Amino acid sequence: MKVYVCDVCGWTYDPAEGLPEEGIAPGTPWKDVPEDFECPICGVGKDQFSEE
Repeated sequence: MKVYVCDVCGWTYDPAEGLPEEGIAPGTPWKDVPEDFECPICGVGKDQFSEE
């Protein structure tokens, strides 16, 4: 699975790890992350992430 990086702050979403504290289970691909997802560091939306 591909890793996605926040274009604003550089925080990385790794599908293998997910984001359990936000309700996103390990193994969740980026396409299945909710559209209203916000970066946990800077708060920008999913559209501000790029494939690494």
